Amino acid sequence: MTRRPPALPSGAALPAHDAASVREHWERLHACDALPLPTDERLLDAWTLYHQGDFLQAAEAGIAIGNAPGLAVANKAIAIHATYLEADEAARLALLMEVATRATELTTRAPDDPCAWYWQAYALGRYSQGISIARALAQGMAPRVRAALEKTLLLQPRHADAHLALGMFHAEVIDKVGALIGGMTYGARKDQGLRLLAEGLRLNPHSIIGRIEYANGLVMLEGEDRVPEATRLYEQAATSTPLDATEWLEVALARAELED
Repeated sequence: MTRRPPALPSGAALPAHDAASVREHWERLHACDALPLPTDERLLDAWTLYHQGDFLQAAEAGIAIGNAPGLAVANKAIAIHATYLEADEAARLALLMEVATRATELTTRAPDDPCAWYWQAYALGRYSQGISIARALAQGMAPRVRAALEKTLLLQPRHADAHLALGMFHAEVIDKVGALIGGMTYGARKDQGLRLLAEGLRLNPHSIIGRIEYANGLVMLEGEDRVPEATRLYEQAATSTPLDATEWLEVALARAELED
């Protein structure tokens, strides 16, 4: 990810949500993580704040709930805010490390919660991109990210975003250190990366970020010959109709990349 989309603008035509619409569209909104529809109204309200783009309020609500499902909302809300909206780089990295720390602690209290493992991996992965993949590799973050994503998929094989993230793990390691060293040192393999990215899109065929990540992974793993296909994937992402605020940001990201 080389650019960030503009911040959520005041008065933007964002998808509107309330608890009823989140309940109605839950399966589509959560094809990314296969979470069940909440029966706790407080949890549903926290997710409603998230889906309408009130990320920091959603995080506060999730932390107030306090259990693993509540912290899943909080971790996702802060991670998305940090990834797309936080303009200050030092603050962004601090927020990502906050998510990683909270998610790591949660894996000890709720080791069977796939979201705890996923948000640990996501936050560490985005943090690694922020400090540079080479520096992150030197700091030994790669094994932690890979292990957390593999644990996520062991616990929830239908977690589409974990497939995408693990596919990008293979792609970014190979892109940075090459297939030979990447395979010998980090277990990164081109065929696994491509398979994981494809599976992520199969599980969540509407995924906007899935098209972006698959496009990036194709070029990293197979080179310039895949640029036309990657461009088509970006164009599909850029012309998608977003269902919530996060998807709105993903569409904006795709459009910003195409403008470069």
